[in-house]
Amino acid sequence: MTELAGFTEESRKLALDRFHQVQPHLEQNQSLRSVAQAAGIPYRTAQRWVALYRTFGLSGLTRKHRSDRGERRAVSARLKEVIEGLALQKPPLPITALYRQVQRFSRDLDDKAPSYRTVVNIVRGLGADLVTLAHEGTKAYSNTFELVHRREAVGPNAIWQADHTPLDILLLRPDGEARKALALDRDR
Repeated sequence: MTELAGFTEESRKLALDRFHQVQPHLEQNQSLRSVAQAAGIPYRTAQRWVALYRTFGLSGLTRKHRSDRGERRAVSARLKEVIEGLALQKPPLPITALYRQVQRFSRDLDDKAPSYRTVVNIVRGLGADLVTLAHEGTKAYSNTFELVHRREAVGPNAIWQADHTPLDILLLRPDGEARKALALDRDR
């Protein structure tokens, strides 16, 4: 186990909090069951913390971070790509047909076959923009997801639009000559 100094402040605080909860058992020989009950933690959790403390010290009481955090563990990356590829095919497959094909691919790849629910979750996790582009084409994609949104009127006079352009404003000088307003400012 690594040294406690290598952990974040939050991890060190968590380790100390856990130690303080089981400290009466470790230092004063109080029963672990009563210490756990007083601290409001399950007895099995207190047993695990005591075992970790005795084996690794305070660093054993820190929270461990998974190396595969945020990734699917039920499906290999290779099989996930297969599922996503099948889901983006045109014409779109019904989810049950897609699931049957995934079962066949998993046998061919010598991979563990995912559950139906896992396949559904992977397909639902695909972005709406990607699915629209794959199934409906670029025109439907651009109409829905382009940065410039085209407004369409539902009836006459539903949308009004106006342009703004600087006008040429002519001012009459004291000598009777007409000049642009900006030109007068430069003459002064």
